[in-house]
Amino acid sequence: MSPQTKPQSPVTVRVFSQQLSSTPRGARLARRLVAERLDAWGWPYASELNEAVTLITAELAANAVRHGRVPGRDFRIRLTATDPTVRIEVEDAKGEQLPAIRPAGGDAEGGRGLVLVAALAGRWGADPRTDGVGKTVWAEVRGHEPVRKPR
Repeated sequence: MSPQTKPQSPVTVRVFSQQLSSTPRGARLARRLVAERLDAWGWPYASELNEAVTLITAELAANAVRHGRVPGRDFRIRLTATDPTVRIEVEDAKGEQLPAIRPAGGDAEGGRGLVLVAALAGRWGADPRTDGVGKTVWAEVRGHEPVRKPR
C-alpha cells in the first residue's frame, strides 16, 4: 500500500427479508418486525432512525395491502442497512400503476401516506419488479451509525 493510499474501512451490510400475508395483520407485523430488527442492529426503538423507518414501513405495507393486493399473493419487506443508511423495500403483486403523490382533499381519509414517506426519507421511489409481476416501492433513510453493537 502506498503512503498516499488510505485503508478503507470495511462496510457492514445487514439484510432482513420477510414475506407476509396481504392483510392488515401482515402490514402490522411488518412494522413490528422492522422496529425489532433495527433495535437488534443497534438503532433503539426510540431513536429517530428507528421511528422514521418504522413509520415508512407502516405506510408502504398498508399501501401494499390496500392497493397492491392480489388474492392469494403475499407481499415482501426487505430491510437493508449499510451504515448509516437504511433502505426499506416493499414488494407487492400489482404493477399496473406505480404510486405517486397525489393531492388529497381536506376531508379525505387517505392519500397522505406517501407525503409522510417523502418527508421522512432522503429518497424514495417505485420500480416495476424485474423478477416477476408487481412492483417494489422503496425508501432510504440516512441516520447515524448504530449506537451499539448488533446482536
